[in-house]
Amino acid sequence: MKYKPGLHILSEFTSDKMKYLSSSSDCKNLFNGLINGYDLQKVGEVYHDFENGGFTAVICLTESHLSIHTWPEYKLATFDIFLSNYQKDNTEKVQSIYQSVLDFFEGIEQQKTEVIR
Repeated sequence: MKYKPGLHILSEFTSDKMKYLSSSSDCKNLFNGLINGYDLQKVGEVYHDFENGGFTAVICLTESHLSIHTWPEYKLATFDIFLSNYQKDNTEKVQSIYQSVLDFFEGIEQQKTEVIR
């Protein structure tokens, strides 16, 4: 049987939730809740808030990663998530986490690419 590494979702969405696009604090709470709720293992994280608004965040997981970059001046964000299927199929977790992030930002999907690795 050939190993299938997992689902990687890359997306771009717009949002009118300027508070959430401008600062990482609420997003960090969201990500921590999702990571704990889906029993994922965080091994590192970097959050950076830009002086004029917007932020970037990358969270490294034993299962792989998730990241977000925001541009509140354009009401825009990019998000990606990849979870390895090494010990179990994480496809549904990837899809659910993606939907939770979109719901949190009340995001309108502009682009979405699903890569089955």
